This record gives sequence, structure tokens and C-alpha cells, in this order.
Amino acid sequence: MNENIPGRIKLPDGTDLPRIGQGTWCMGDDASRRSEEIAALRHGVELGLSVIDTAEMYGDGRSEELVGEAIRGIRDSVFLVSKVYPHNAGKKQLARSCEDSLKRLRTDHLDLYLLHWRGKIPLEETVEGMEELVAAGKIARWGVSNLDTDDMRELLRIPGGNRCAVNQVLYHLGSRGIEHELLSWQRSHKIPVMAYSPLAQAGTLRKGLTENAAVQEVALRHGATPLQILLAWSIREGDVIAIPKASTPRHVAENAAAGEIKLSTDELWQLDEAFPQPAWRVPLDMI
Repeated sequence: MNENIPGRIKLPDGTDLPRIGQGTWCMGDDASRRSEEIAALRHGVELGLSVIDTAEMYGDGRSEELVGEAIRGIRDSVFLVSKVYPHNAGKKQLARSCEDSLKRLRTDHLDLYLLHWRGKIPLEETVEGMEELVAAGKIARWGVSNLDTDDMRELLRIPGGNRCAVNQVLYHLGSRGIEHELLSWQRSHKIPVMAYSPLAQAGTLRKGLTENAAVQEVALRHGATPLQILLAWSIREGDVIAIPKASTPRHVAENAAAGEIKLSTDELWQLDEAFPQPAWRVPLDMI
């Protein structure tokens, strides 16, 4: 592993992870880009971005299949994450969905399995099913995605719910709603945030994000790109795992290098002024 990515994050069970991983949404959809996307994922692992996140939803399994091909021969170097549809999160279907994901990923276990978002199936049933998968050795641990504070409180009241390893949510400089309550609540319960789309999908999720004068000024000061500043900002506190998608080895290398950027107090203030934290609670942002 590359030692140039400062800072690591510990999951509740003590597992040590890098602060930057790799997302795979939309990867595997274009056959003409398959070789480059596989090369990007493998290069990311070489650079220490060992967390690879995917889901059964992504391309109806095509992303998982691509990831399975990419990690062939290096599975032991990867912390592998996948997610289950809410309508598949009941006990019987959960086990089937997990098996299907394992087959597409060409592995015998997941390091982390997430409920993709909350649906109609009771959380109690999902937790029980997740715990059965842990006992069977199909997954090492489980977590959730797109759950807001009230949902997380409910989850922790469920027997076994306190074994939730992470909550994966949308988080970037232009979407800071989780800072009002959810982020601090998770910190108090030592449940890390896994931030998806920390680059705001190359800035497209928030108009003017990468073009903002403050972002560009900070980037110029560090000899970095605006997207690298967004990524450095997302992991600034040391307890958030960011999983940006990068479809080319060059982009992966830029993401890895963002882990070396240390934003000063003045720079953080400058970015806060441009994109302030909301002063009141807002609904959880999702895409």
C-alpha cells in the first residue's frame, strides 16, 4: 500500500481503512471503456485506495461484474463494499441478493454490505438478515446508506443495530446538510460517514461549485485542481471516508494525491463563506 495518503479511519470493530476509496456508479455501462475502468480500479488499489464500493443496482449488476474482474488476483488487498436494494432487504431475499452479488464479484465474501436506502421492509428484519449473513461468513460486517438521524436512532434501538459499521450518504462542499445534526450524531456514536459523490459528480450536482472563485483560489494556492480541493475538503476532519468515482488511471492518481492536501484554517473559512453549512435542519440530500 502507498503510505502517501495521510490519516486512516477505524470502523467500530477496529478495522483500519484509508480516508479515500473508489466509487463505481455507472462503471461497466459502456463496453468500450471497460479496459480503462478496470485499469483505473486496479491503479487505485496500488495507490492505497483499497475501499471499492459498488451495488447490485449499478447497471443491474454490471458494475459488480466489472469490479469482480478488476480485483481478480488482488482480492486480499481490497476492502469490498456492495449494497442491496431496499425491496431485497428481507431475510430470504437478502441472502439471495448477497449470493448473486458474490457471484458477480467473483468472491466468497463481502467486507461490508449496505442497505442502499430505507424501504418498506422493517429495519429489524434487515438487521436480523445481515447478522445471519455475518454468521454464515458471507459478509464481514454490515451498514446502511441514505439514513437520516431519526432512522439511525431507530436502528440503534433494534437488537444488533449497534453493530452498524457505517452510514453512506451524499456529502460534498455544496451539500452540507448532514453537518447540522447527522454528522455529529454519528461521531458521538463512533459510526463513520462514508461520503458518496464527494466531487458532486464533477461539480454537476451544484451549479458553480468548481467555478467558484474561492474554490479556484484555494486550488491555485495548492497547485491542485478544484476537484482535488473538493475531495480534500470532504475528508478534512479525519473521520469521513470519501468514495469518488474515477474512470481513468489519471483521475485516480489525482484523487489519491488529494489525500495529501492540508487545507488551512483560513482556507476552510474561505470555503465556508462561499458554501456555508445550513443554519437549520434540511432533508437528507440523495441522488
